[in-house]
Parts: sequence; structure tokens; C-alpha cells
Amino acid sequence: MTELAAYASLFLAALIAATILPMQSEAVLVGLLLADYSPWLLIAVASVGNVLGSVVNWLIGRGLERFRDRPWFPVNEAGLERAQQWYRRYGKWSLLLSWAPVVGDPLTVVAGTLREPFRMFLLLVTIAKVGRYLVLAAVTLKVI
Repeated sequence: MTELAAYASLFLAALIAATILPMQSEAVLVGLLLADYSPWLLIAVASVGNVLGSVVNWLIGRGLERFRDRPWFPVNEAGLERAQQWYRRYGKWSLLLSWAPVVGDPLTVVAGTLREPFRMFLLLVTIAKVGRYLVLAAVTLKVI
């Protein structure tokens, strides 16, 4: 695999993993770390892709409300209301969990539906995503 292909694969895996589609970017990152690619460049590429995927979720959330009465809408009224109440209860700081499996991606969509200001969204999601990749790289390379 060429170096460009390795970084591009990581970027795509991280981008897709941050959307509501199922994908794992951690395994790709660990594999490339163990293959002796630049840890800092890998963390940067994975972080940019993962944050960008969360921005896609936020944008989806911004437009989601207008479709809530359609029969094909993926979440029922009660489920959407429950998610929004949870977000209102814990607020923007819950975005620090955007890295977490299962809850992280829906959190970023709900933040969009509730019109979380983009700058704050971007800041908190970036902290969460970069932090997760830093810890993963440190554990993989036995730095900590």
C-alpha cells in the first residue's frame, strides 16, 4: 500500500465511522501505527476525517426536523423526543462523549436538530475525537 493510499484509507474510515453508518476507524489506525507510519500524521488525518463525519451528522440533524412526520422517518416521535430531552438535560457538554460507540453519532445528530451553535459543536467534538485518537495511539505505541 502506498503511503498516500494508507492515509486516504484512514481518512475515509474515520469519516464514515463518525456518521451513522457502521465502520471502525480504530482498527485502521492501530494497524497503520504498528506499520510504522507517522503517529502524528495518522492522528491528524483520523481526527480530521472523524470530525468532518460528525459535522455531516450535525448538518443532517439541522435538516431532520422537517421530515419527522414522514412514514419513512427512521426514528419514531417518542424516540426523537427522548433523545432531545436527554440532550437538553446534559447540554452541549455531552458532546465530549461524541467519541463513544453507540451514543456518540446520535448525539451529534441531535445537536444539529437542537441547533447547537456550530463553533461550540466543532470545539467540543474536536476535543473528544482528537483525545480518543491520542489515547489510542499512546496505548498502541506503549507511550503511557
